[in-house]
Amino acid sequence: MSTKAVADQGGLTIEAVELRRVRLPLVAPFRTSFGTQIERDVLLVRVITSAGEGWGECVALRDPLYSSEYVDGAEYVIRHHLLPRLFRAGVMRAEAVAEALEEVIGHRMAKASLEMAILDAQLRVDESSFGGYLGAVHDRIDCGVSVGIQESLPRLIDTVSAYLESGYRRVKMKIEPGWDIEPVRAVRAQFGTDLLLQVDANSAYLPADGEHLKLLDQFGLLLIEQPFPEEEILAHARLAALIETPVCLDESIVSAQTALDAIELGAAEIINIKPGRVGGYLEARRIHDLCHERGIPVWCGGMLETGLGRAANIALAALPGFTLPGDVSASSRYFHEDITPPFEMEDGRLRVPAGAGLGVQILPDVLERVTITVQLERP
Repeated sequence: MSTKAVADQGGLTIEAVELRRVRLPLVAPFRTSFGTQIERDVLLVRVITSAGEGWGECVALRDPLYSSEYVDGAEYVIRHHLLPRLFRAGVMRAEAVAEALEEVIGHRMAKASLEMAILDAQLRVDESSFGGYLGAVHDRIDCGVSVGIQESLPRLIDTVSAYLESGYRRVKMKIEPGWDIEPVRAVRAQFGTDLLLQVDANSAYLPADGEHLKLLDQFGLLLIEQPFPEEEILAHARLAALIETPVCLDESIVSAQTALDAIELGAAEIINIKPGRVGGYLEARRIHDLCHERGIPVWCGGMLETGLGRAANIALAALPGFTLPGDVSASSRYFHEDITPPFEMEDGRLRVPAGAGLGVQILPDVLERVTITVQLERP
């Protein structure tokens, strides 16, 4: 059955949905301005349909520190609010998921995981790839790496050096008040001006810190990402007018509409697109399209995804408007062992999966070892 046939019939019949929690230890602690992660507690979604299955991944973190969503809450809202609406629909296409769930306010990460799983199932039936469906124009993407806040400057230099030796083409440094100017200075002094370098504050600064952040202009950064809280759109616009370093928004961008507003206000010269944060890969593509039309560079952010989410992010990052390397790293950056075959860099790049759907297969033995709980929901 082709996707066209699926669409002609109104969609796939959802027979059951499996909600599976898995726990994956990180290779090393990952510290940002909002906390330190030592493992990923991930909610996976397996949609069982009349024509096959599809997998999705909820990127919500364990605690509501990056956003208001967190993994326990996402699981609850999926079970009690989102799945009943999908089940009532009877049949479903990925393109109709957002509309079916729109009366539930927010919870974009939870919604995105369901849309992803249904789209995976839909594309597997059609024997089409995620990249082909989204509009990918590249078969490989450049890899960037995100470097957490380190315990010392020597440790920072050693960490960056190891990633560059591994082949990463861009470095993003996490910063916070007290860990910003001197760490960036040290990295620039050690690795030179040819290094593609950017910083990410995860909303750690206040609008009054503009003059301090202007000190970063001396280092020739690609961008400064989300210095202020997500609601402070005008503050970001004022900062963009004050400093030379391009201002990039992350947490502030939750939809194509907020992206458009930020661009029109001059608050976003670059945008980080995270599909889970904006409600799914279809909304992520809409944001890409409007930015591409307006000449606003975009790049794909990461949420320490398993191989499932990584495969989808690689496909998204192969669209034409993704002109900056994203946080789509090799599997070994975060995990000793993943639930899919690992993504490995070749000359600082990752190949875009070409197989049907996400183009990756679950490793059953690994999945069972890392599984915490499994719940099967039926109409």
